[in-house]
Amino acid sequence: MKRRSNDRTGPDAIAPPPTDPAADPDIAADPPASHSEALLREVAALPPLPGVYRFLDGQGAVLYVGKAINLKKRVSSYFRIRHGATRIGHMVGRIASLQTTVVRSEAEALLLENNLIKTLAPRYNILFRDDKSYPFLKLSGQAGGAGTPKQPDTPASAAGPSRPLATGFPRVSYYRGAVEKKHRYFGPYPSAWAVKEAILLMQKLFRLRTCEDPVFNNRSRPCLLYQIKRCSGPCVGLIDPASYAQDVANAERFLRGDAGDVLAQLEARMLTHSERLEFEQAAELRDQVAALSSVLHQQSVDNVSDRDVDVLAVKVEGGRACVNLAMVRGGRHLGDRPYFPAHVDEATGWQEDDAEAPEAASIEAQVLEAFVAQHYLEVPAPPSLVVSVPVRPSLLEVLSAQTGQRVSAVHQPREQRRVWLEMAQTNAALQLTRLLAEEGSQKARTRALAQALDLAIDDLDQLRIECFDISHTAGEATQASCVVFQNHGMQSAQYRRYTIEGITPGDDYAAMRQVLTRRYSKVAEALREPGDTGAGATVTARMPDLVLVDGGKGQVAMAREVFALLGLDLSLIVGVEKGEGRKVGLEELVFADGRDKVYLGRDSAALMLVAQVRDEAHRFAITGMRAKRARVRVGGGQLEEIPGVGPKRRARLLQRFGGVRGVALASAADLATVEGISRELAEDIYRALH
Repeated sequence: MKRRSNDRTGPDAIAPPPTDPAADPDIAADPPASHSEALLREVAALPPLPGVYRFLDGQGAVLYVGKAINLKKRVSSYFRIRHGATRIGHMVGRIASLQTTVVRSEAEALLLENNLIKTLAPRYNILFRDDKSYPFLKLSGQAGGAGTPKQPDTPASAAGPSRPLATGFPRVSYYRGAVEKKHRYFGPYPSAWAVKEAILLMQKLFRLRTCEDPVFNNRSRPCLLYQIKRCSGPCVGLIDPASYAQDVANAERFLRGDAGDVLAQLEARMLTHSERLEFEQAAELRDQVAALSSVLHQQSVDNVSDRDVDVLAVKVEGGRACVNLAMVRGGRHLGDRPYFPAHVDEATGWQEDDAEAPEAASIEAQVLEAFVAQHYLEVPAPPSLVVSVPVRPSLLEVLSAQTGQRVSAVHQPREQRRVWLEMAQTNAALQLTRLLAEEGSQKARTRALAQALDLAIDDLDQLRIECFDISHTAGEATQASCVVFQNHGMQSAQYRRYTIEGITPGDDYAAMRQVLTRRYSKVAEALREPGDTGAGATVTARMPDLVLVDGGKGQVAMAREVFALLGLDLSLIVGVEKGEGRKVGLEELVFADGRDKVYLGRDSAALMLVAQVRDEAHRFAITGMRAKRARVRVGGGQLEEIPGVGPKRRARLLQRFGGVRGVALASAADLATVEGISRELAEDIYRALH
């Protein structure tokens, strides 16, 4: 990829454009007055090559990221005509500058576009939350790894009779994280519940173990799972490695959708044992066949011709959208998961020069394509997609190139696929209705609070509340939290924690003074010097419309002192004082500017919002305090958080020094005497704990 700059000299320079933008047929003869001549000249100079463009406002914030087969034609289309009061018109009116990146193909442009959308979160793009936490079902070890385990090189006379090792008997478990080649993974699954149901199924049908390796290696008798026929007891040698390997192989085939073949094979083995008069083994297989048959009968959503399919249904209503993703893996419907994109009401549409755009160019199609492009950047796409609205062929070609297999999309499915799509559409509509109801309730709470406190807010969407709370344990590990409420919801990305130091332990008033001073001193300074109009200064200088402190008169008095010293408006401060008996619903609001206390009432929507924000600040402070306290009590760091210290080395350290406190008190030389701890690692551990 080659980034385009304003310097057009050198051997790779593009031919200079006409100096007059009006001379270029792709630029409007009467462009909007808000756009500078320099910007229009830059647009006229764009090359007719594939690439990605970014529109920026006057503060340098990215407004929109788009891709084009022909940069010159696509970008100039924004400036060719006046868009009026449309979404595109509002965006175009704010464009102050332009950035472009030339790439080699449309596929590269599409990938770069969606990477930039995820990174920059532009206001006029449809944004989906980046969710990489899909759970998997994990089978430890490679395929065919179950077999006779290797025994330690220890004489039998010294070690006693040999016992099975965990490495020879694969474990089925729930897993999130990066996929490793040394294990087998099935999924992804739409939820943790779906994985746990699959694990329970593996226990019922094939009796695979779920215990961790240390537990397996130290068992002397079967556990409860063996007693209730959910495990075959490999830890104590109640099943031979070959039979367990057969169960693992059958479980793999079942998870991949070959349930019919597994059933036929089990029936054949059952008949073989019966002919040999091995009735006990035949009875066990009979029970397994019966359980598997029951599962296949109960799996009403099943189609062996479709092994791996994602079903995508989109619903748009009331300025919000929902994409419902249903997953079919191994021919089994595993459940669905809703996604709610941001900025749907401000998203721009396809441009008129886009030959691949669907005829209607509907917002539903835009939302679905945005989801497909952003979601499958990191999540592997299955070979088949069933979609409620069509997607462009170029997008499918990019997905095919990423996965190494052909990815197809069906818009108007038949038979079982149609049933799946109808289910997904119904769920999308239900989830969107629920979201709109919740948002309506939240907006009503925001409006009620603004009315109860006489807040002069023109746009309730921009009402900003910051709430502070202090947490510690008898003065230890004091932490202050600041949480933010805006756009009718908690904005977790803007939360902040403050480590409070240099005060008398347990002095909540001093802690409140310190956190408010640290939070608002720079804001007050920026407000006194309005000449700095950079993008960063604009955000920093923004004062909230309401500052909540968790406490009564004492906390409010401390906040009043800080605000008076900084020259800030005292009317912004409101304390949340607990009522009689500290009962929920009896809280009163205490004001720093001398107004009388206000009791909103137990059923007040405004009090519900205040309590919601206050409780979130309390939760955020407590979690930070507990994490800090845990670090302090082991000398400044957790052993498992130190790079190079895995479970085995951690166990050896704890065994040698009698616990984490003993490890923290040991010198680097002492740490280096532990087996597996090098001198360099010992020094790293010592530094981490001190």
